[in-house]
Amino acid sequence: MSTEYRTGRGDEEFTYRGYTLDELQDMNLEEVAELLPARQRRTIKRGLDGERQKLLDEARSTTEEESAQDPVRTHLRNMPILPEFVGLTFAVHDGQEFNRVKVEPEMIGHYLGEFQLTRQTVEHGQAGIGATRSSKFVPLK
Repeated sequence: MSTEYRTGRGDEEFTYRGYTLDELQDMNLEEVAELLPARQRRTIKRGLDGERQKLLDEARSTTEEESAQDPVRTHLRNMPILPEFVGLTFAVHDGQEFNRVKVEPEMIGHYLGEFQLTRQTVEHGQAGIGATRSSKFVPLK
């Protein structure tokens, strides 16, 4: 991989549980699964279903430049982020639309959906006509 990833701590190279990103990307799926947290490890050990395998195959065949132009679209918010996803851009569905998520090395072991929120912040306006009895005397602009 041509891109070098560094941690935010000086000149240290990124490592995940003692392995560099290049070492992680050279491992097969079962070896990577042993390093992941329990829930993600269980997902992989039980076997990726058809949709997850299709997403994995599509991610493997896509380059960083291609995904920057046309991100890999997915509804699979519960897909664990694997080392081979680093550098790719995914369009993750949040229930209404697809939003871009660029995968960084620090995201390994998390789920795609963790980086795309499904709930939006509430911005309350002023009470309108007929809202409640207490808002009856709020001046209208």
